[in-house]
Formats: sequence, structure tokens, C-alpha cells
Amino acid sequence: MKYLIPLLLVFLVVEAGFSQRTVDDVLRQYNSGSVPYISVEELRMNQLNDKVMILDAREMTEYQVSTIPDAKFVGYNDFSVKKISEEIKDKDTPIVVFCSLGIRSETIGEKLKKAGFKQVKNLYGGIIEWKNNGYPVFTPEGTETDEIHTFSKYWGQWLTKGVKVYE
Repeated sequence: MKYLIPLLLVFLVVEAGFSQRTVDDVLRQYNSGSVPYISVEELRMNQLNDKVMILDAREMTEYQVSTIPDAKFVGYNDFSVKKISEEIKDKDTPIVVFCSLGIRSETIGEKLKKAGFKQVKNLYGGIIEWKNNGYPVFTPEGTETDEIHTFSKYWGQWLTKGVKVYE
């Protein structure tokens, strides 16, 4: 009996560490907030009004599964701020960067801000949040799909609508 209480406490601590956290918890853990967030709803309104440049900061294997409409692939590991600066001359152009959940996109957003881009935002919850809100995703060839590359099984836990794809 004297070991039951300590054992129970250890179980509760371990269980709490492995329990599913929220997207907000994960973003607070990994992001600094250096790039302001934009909600998927705000992006959708801006996108419909053609007022924003959308950059997909995932890897090519993720992009080939699906992407947000009108997004330009820029990658993460091989991202080139020089190339973007050559393509987007106006540093006041509104830019939204996204990845699976919003962690890698903050890093790319920081690089864009450092290069002088003034209106850079990070898509809160990334493509996963986009799909969870019922917004369409397309293959690079333009076919609508329900598949989302979630980067990993771990990140995939937050996809509630759509088909999870990961390596």
C-alpha cells in the first residue's frame, strides 16, 4: 500500500506528459511569436480578394501531396531569400507563409522580415488548420484532394478532416 500512492503519482505525471496537447500549446512551445499569425479565415478572405502572396514552406514531398490554392512552393531546407527577393520586388507585398502546423513557417517568415519584407505573417495551424476548417487543398497539378502531408504521425494528430499522408 505504501508504494501505491507514489506509483499513482508517477503514472499521472507520465500520462500528462504524453497526453495530446493543443495546436496552441505546440506553437507556444516551438515558436517565439516573432512573425505575427494570421488565421485561416483571414487568409481565405484575403485570398479571395487576391491581396496576398502565399508561400508554402514545406518540403517538396509534402507539397506534391497537396497545397493551399495559389501558394508558391519555396521549401524549407533549400529556402532562398535571395530568390524570393528577386521575384517579389515590392517589400510591402503582403506575404503569408505556411507549413504543416506553423513552426517551420515562422523560421522562413523571420528570414523574409530580415530581408526587409514588411508585411509577413505566419498561418496559424498551417495547412492542417486550413483543411480542418473545410477549405480546399489541391495537388500541384490543380486537382482538389483530401490528402494532407502532415510531416509526421505526431503532427498528424491535429488533422481532423482529410486523409493523413506521411513518410
